[in-house]
Amino acid sequence: MKTKARVIAIYLPQYHPIPENDAVWGKGFTEWTNVAQAKPLFRGHYQPRIPRDFGFYDLRMPEVREMQAEYARNAGIEGFMYWQYYFGNGKMLLERPFEEVLKSGKPDFPFCLGWANHSWQTKSWTKNVSHREGKTMIMEQRYDGVEQYTAHFYYNLPAFRDKRYITADGKPIFVIWNPNDHELEITSFIKTWRSLAEKEGLSGIHFVGIEGETNTPDKMHELGFDAFMLAHHQLAINGAKHWTIKNRLHYWLKRKYGITLFIKKSDFGKNHPLLVTEEARRSDAYPSLTAGFDRSPRAGKGAELFYNFTPKTWRAHIRNVLSYVTHKDYEHNLIFLKSWNEWGESNYVEPDLKYGTSMLDVLREEIMEGDNRS
Repeated sequence: MKTKARVIAIYLPQYHPIPENDAVWGKGFTEWTNVAQAKPLFRGHYQPRIPRDFGFYDLRMPEVREMQAEYARNAGIEGFMYWQYYFGNGKMLLERPFEEVLKSGKPDFPFCLGWANHSWQTKSWTKNVSHREGKTMIMEQRYDGVEQYTAHFYYNLPAFRDKRYITADGKPIFVIWNPNDHELEITSFIKTWRSLAEKEGLSGIHFVGIEGETNTPDKMHELGFDAFMLAHHQLAINGAKHWTIKNRLHYWLKRKYGITLFIKKSDFGKNHPLLVTEEARRSDAYPSLTAGFDRSPRAGKGAELFYNFTPKTWRAHIRNVLSYVTHKDYEHNLIFLKSWNEWGESNYVEPDLKYGTSMLDVLREEIMEGDNRS
């Protein structure tokens, strides 16, 4: 059955131990370590989040990946966008799950890739650490020029040629997390890949950048992107279109001194309309479905979070996002679901103990043609 939009779910390949995490966090560390230890910070705060159908899984297990694909397919999701951590000089992290998906041909479920072009530092998973203290570099993101970009392209070429790879206008979709990180290098990266795609007989590459505060549509196109993903969870957590004095004080104290005066929380039911803007009506803009957000498993009292993310408010959010894209032709009617399994930020649609499969059920009911329910 056809869906009302092409929903691609962002997929985190983190849930398996790697030596780099072992060295910093201890033997066997994965994001589940933080998820299981999360605590409620105020009355009614939904923590910890405990996975149900898949359990505390290990992504080295093909059975888990098959189950995930089955659940996603049944919910009307077109495919997964796997984050790829490519740091330069041939160094990658968390690459094993997708490499096994590619080589094995299983699950037989569509996919595309996104480059998470950022360094890894210990502050990412350390509670109550200021931005000026406690930063230890785990892996630095490098931009080493055309030779590196060429190696990166050829590493991904087998994926681009796979029959499962998701395309737009026949071109493999490739997402870049931070278009503003070394802008000249990003432009060089895109030009290099376009040239190599032509050389290798591909129709091209459909580059999608994630919109930030300074990324206007014109700016994104100047950098070489074909389209941009709208991601406005920060705006919605602020709960207003402009920062208040209270918000500014909160961020200044947290950044400079590591002091947290209050928990930065936002009512999802009230503020989810801020997650999508008028830009979503553009043919080159791909809105996001934001499956909640609560960073307290990683950041403790210094977290920013949504509360009141329920099947009812999730349904309202989906309907609102769909209202912006009904006029688009199906090929370009892309929506990114953020995220499939970002449990460390309580940003997921996988079944948990409280809601079971409700988030996936609601998604299916709202995006499948002929299956809409009140």
